[in-house]
Amino acid sequence: MGILNVTPDSFSDGGYFNRLDRALAHVESMLAAGATLIDVGGESTRPGAEPVSVEEELGRVLPVVEAISSRFDVVISVDTSTPEVMTASAQAGAGLINDVRALERPGALQAAAATGLPVCLMHRQGEPGSMQDAPSYASVLDEVSAYLQARVAACEMAGISRARLLLDPGFGFGKSLEHNLQLFAGMGHLRPSGLPLLVGVSRKSMIGQVLDRPVDQRLSGSLALAALAIGAGARIIRAHDVAETMDAVRMASAVMQARDTQ
Repeated sequence: MGILNVTPDSFSDGGYFNRLDRALAHVESMLAAGATLIDVGGESTRPGAEPVSVEEELGRVLPVVEAISSRFDVVISVDTSTPEVMTASAQAGAGLINDVRALERPGALQAAAATGLPVCLMHRQGEPGSMQDAPSYASVLDEVSAYLQARVAACEMAGISRARLLLDPGFGFGKSLEHNLQLFAGMGHLRPSGLPLLVGVSRKSMIGQVLDRPVDQRLSGSLALAALAIGAGARIIRAHDVAETMDAVRMASAVMQARDTQ
């Protein structure tokens, strides 16, 4: 899954792809590098980020979704928690809803159900503006699992079948470095089991903390985690550096295939 941020304040590339021509050129390069999904985000959810209005998010996201849909044969994922954006994006050609708030905003469950699209449910503790202030868990794996199980149940009650659901552990969303590492190490035991896992760790602060690298020097750490995520059962890797990540994923997958045939 290639990342396309159309926001002025994302932690890694905020502002660069706000122009439609740049956004489309980036999509083209990510597809050439092997991406099969493009994740379009119009509201930054980095630590400390401020929410945006519905109108502003629609204005950022819809023209990009429409342009990608008309030009490229690719699954468009929309990174949003806003019901109106879910509805309008589905009508514009989106094929997946990727919600960091796991459809908790008022009206989001109903809007997502009405679109008929697959949905990725992510765990977080707190809201982006303050989520990294003092994250706390008795057992991060158990609590993330319990939250995701509850959100899957809520989706099923709203008419969204399990066959339409994906899970994201939410690395960096209300979690300390220790929490992130513990969660990553136990990811293969995440519940509910049987649903596809999406993992997004590309360039994140956990890499910077371990390696003491700024955001533009975290490629090696991102690739290491991508390969480890595949080994732990992840089926979608959300990445900024698509070509390099594809190499890591293909290599890890080849080893796993060989192991499975032994």
